[in-house]
Amino acid sequence: RGYLNDPEHTAQAFLPNPFKDGMGDRIYKTGDLARFTLDGRMIFVSRSDFQVKIRGYRIELGEIEAALLKHDAVSQCLTIAREDKNGQNRIVNV
Repeated sequence: RGYLNDPEHTAQAFLPNPFKDGMGDRIYKTGDLARFTLDGRMIFVSRSDFQVKIRGYRIELGEIEAALLKHDAVSQCLTIAREDKNGQNRIVNV
């Protein structure tokens, strides 16, 4: 189990499950923030990083900002994802 030929990445992403006592039981570190409800269900809250999904691709918004800031005419910028009127995520740079 884990990432093929990458034990370091596997160790960082697959952690011991703090909610179970079983040996070898693991959870996967997705980067999502969630909370438990009183009845034990887990509810998604948000991402803990600046990744967004656009048409099935994970996009790191900070990488777009870093590329824009390399241009001489750009001193500050902000990159966000917003839903358009059709429900599609779009990347917006300010």
